[in-house]
Amino acid sequence: MTYGLEQSESPIVARKSPNKAEGSAAEAMERRGDAKRNEFQASMRQTLSWESVSPGLERVRQRARENPKLRFTALLHHITPDMLRTAYFSLKRKAAPGVDGITWEAYGEDLENKLGDLHVRLQRGAYRALPSRRRMIPKPDGRERPLGIASLEDKIVQRAVVEVLNAIYEADFLGFSYGFRPGRSQHDALDALAYAMEKRKVNWVLDADLRSYFDTVNHEWLIRFLEHRIGDRRIIRLVRKWLKAGVMEDGITSTTVIGTPQGGVASPLLSNVYLHYCFDQWAHQWRSRNAHGEVIFVRYADDFVVGFQREDDAKAFLADLGARLEKFGLSLHPEKTRLIEFGRFASAWHARRGEGKPETFTFLGFVHICSENKHGYYTLRRQTRQDRMRSTLRAVKEQMRKRMHDAIPKQGRWLGQVVRGYYAYHAIPTNEKMLGAFRWDVIRIWRQALKRRSQKGALTWERMDRLAKQWLPPISILHPWPTQRFVANHSR
Repeated sequence: MTYGLEQSESPIVARKSPNKAEGSAAEAMERRGDAKRNEFQASMRQTLSWESVSPGLERVRQRARENPKLRFTALLHHITPDMLRTAYFSLKRKAAPGVDGITWEAYGEDLENKLGDLHVRLQRGAYRALPSRRRMIPKPDGRERPLGIASLEDKIVQRAVVEVLNAIYEADFLGFSYGFRPGRSQHDALDALAYAMEKRKVNWVLDADLRSYFDTVNHEWLIRFLEHRIGDRRIIRLVRKWLKAGVMEDGITSTTVIGTPQGGVASPLLSNVYLHYCFDQWAHQWRSRNAHGEVIFVRYADDFVVGFQREDDAKAFLADLGARLEKFGLSLHPEKTRLIEFGRFASAWHARRGEGKPETFTFLGFVHICSENKHGYYTLRRQTRQDRMRSTLRAVKEQMRKRMHDAIPKQGRWLGQVVRGYYAYHAIPTNEKMLGAFRWDVIRIWRQALKRRSQKGALTWERMDRLAKQWLPPISILHPWPTQRFVANHSR
């Protein structure tokens, strides 16, 4: 394996581990156990190709950890036909096709020859990226966001390249970055935030929202950031092809000068690289050099929360953050970015001033609320955002219209799957009330659907209660308290 010996001098800040004394315990870089394998690598272990793919990338990981400034000048050779095959089988079978109209099943016909041809085109630079097909996805607030659907071959190549780049960047990314990273989930980010709110000195919270982040990523800055670590020009050219491929909507192709398509396989990693250099490293450095009190960070993709012990630190950071983001073509959403008084003393301070309850903030689908436990001590209460729940219930209601004439057992099995899926994410401690409201509304929607198809009079609630007990899971908390899981995952 060839490694570049050139050292990349970052103009921003050298990487520092947040595990050092000035960092928060809520930002531990590694959880206990093997955090290197992500779901993609897990799928590799399921195939015969894993043994032929793993050793080379393990050496890349090791070198990346040993030398944070090493530039890797030869990476494309790690993308072998075996890795492309594994990337193909890791894709969603039922995903919508791109502009070429090729589905996962159709590409699987004569797969080996197609992957062999793709590998040859990659190695000699003949691979061409196709435009993404734009599809608008409704948001809970009624607006729409654009989703870019890549062609199947582009997804395969991006999946393989992401696996190679992850081997490098997982050694660089800081501990408070959680979005779309191997071995890290939304609940890990929620646990880290809750742990910090409970255990650290947090009195002020900056609830920040980047305005149209994925649409405003500057391509040239992104390439410059990648070149700190990636010296293989062939990998850089691949990334440029994806960025410049453009989008197709209603048969019309338009070029993209800025932004990365949401929904692309490579977009999450590229966005993490961008924010790692323009936010994460700078924020970590700001904390160590400028803060007078404690400061904690938790970031999931472009959504991040910053906690402060002191109000003057919070105001200074917010002012500096705006200038920092502007340098890289980003900006804070003025209506969704707030600095609020929040923490164990917020309720008492607000009551003393006659201002009522402290403000709340949302993060990853949950409203975070200053509250007290049964003993009168401060605790962080989290509950599902009502607009998100209403959006899910509207989708359930629409589906029930289509399933109105299905047999009751078939309806019950489907609704049971819906409720279990909802619980899988939302069934956290302190959220019992919202779980109960969701289950009750599902029962109400089911009853309305059954009443519409019946000509025999009203459907009694006694019968609906029996149907609900038979088919819908009861309210139950599936996730442990965040402090318990955080300490278990980050034993240090």
